[in-house]
Amino acid sequence: MGLRLSIYGFGEIGRLLARVALKRGHEVVGAVDVDPKLVGRDVGEVLGLGRLGVRVVSDPDEGLRESELVLHATGSHLPRVYDQLERAVRLGKSVISTCETLAYPFYRYPVLARRLDALARSRGSTVLGAGINPGFLLDSLVVVLSASVSRILRVRARRCLNALRRRPSFRKKIGLGLDPREFEEGLRSGRYSGHVGYAESVCLIADAAGLNLTRIVEGQEPLIAEEEIRGEQVVGRGKVRGVRGYAAGYVGEEEVIRVEFEASAGAQDYEEIVIEGEDYGIRWRSDGTPGDLGTASVILSLAEKIDFFPYGLLTMADLLPYGTSFAGAAKL
Repeated sequence: MGLRLSIYGFGEIGRLLARVALKRGHEVVGAVDVDPKLVGRDVGEVLGLGRLGVRVVSDPDEGLRESELVLHATGSHLPRVYDQLERAVRLGKSVISTCETLAYPFYRYPVLARRLDALARSRGSTVLGAGINPGFLLDSLVVVLSASVSRILRVRARRCLNALRRRPSFRKKIGLGLDPREFEEGLRSGRYSGHVGYAESVCLIADAAGLNLTRIVEGQEPLIAEEEIRGEQVVGRGKVRGVRGYAAGYVGEEEVIRVEFEASAGAQDYEEIVIEGEDYGIRWRSDGTPGDLGTASVILSLAEKIDFFPYGLLTMADLLPYGTSFAGAAKL
């Protein structure tokens, strides 16, 4: 039988979650959003599927009441969405969220993470942050591929995508087409986020390996167009054509985990994972993964296994059946 789902956040990703859920035989019994253009409308009509008899509401108590599980897609930073997650858990609901920093909240927000974990355990709920990146391509998949390497020296995972093929809200958050100074100021102020989740991916890999990292370094920068680029959007010469960033995890002075991400206009789509071992290594490469549909697919795949997960705040490192071993590094 299908799941009875509520969607918390009915923006572009929330609506995609609903479409994928319906295609996979699940039922959408609630939807929560604060956008006045959505509130009161039938969920099916918003999706272009005809009436489903379920309205988008602004009150979480009403929108989440009938569901078995909440799929949450409203923001990237845990402090900004914590109250929403807490509300759902207090209603006794389990939650799977696309919030990037929830993928490994113990790194940036340990106090909030401990509080949410305790609440979820007390209410018999499971809370999990996941998606395509962080949550799968640059971390979970790395762990799975690493399982066949007996002793790992270092790992590097890289994802590159053509930002012109992504949704408008994604292009906006990476500053596509902006003056570089405006975008850099926006990154500092939080008006623009660029990519969120570099360190979270490093932490997921380290946690799965039981690896005690001594420090994590991360950063990102705008990429500037040297000539006009045309696609879904025109990016003028000298304007921001995307972002490039990284996070690196160290044991002592040795870099053992590195993840890199680039989203820029006209870039080649691919993912690459390189695992260096004492005896042999692995190199895996793809032709790119559609980020939004990939996120929805990962979330629904996890939702369909939610009954097998323990209560509390989990990460993908808690769920993966594999451990990995780094040569010469102390384990937790």
